[in-house]
Amino acid sequence: MGRMFIDCREVPSEKNCSVAIAADNEGELLDAVVQHAVAVHGAKDTPELRDELKHAIHQGTPPMQVHHRAM
Repeated sequence: MGRMFIDCREVPSEKNCSVAIAADNEGELLDAVVQHAVAVHGAKDTPELRDELKHAIHQGTPPMQVHHRAM
């Protein structure tokens, strides 16, 4: 499947988090992103969170600049 990533810069937050996490498989990426969400953003590790994060996964590597998603 190739490299994939999730980029916090796409989600507006009070912390203005600039972390992007990449991995070669979805399970590894999801585990790392959930750990970040819990430790840094105070999220709870729930099936709903994991499902939401799965939908935020992109193929490739994080770009230098991000266009923010419309909420």
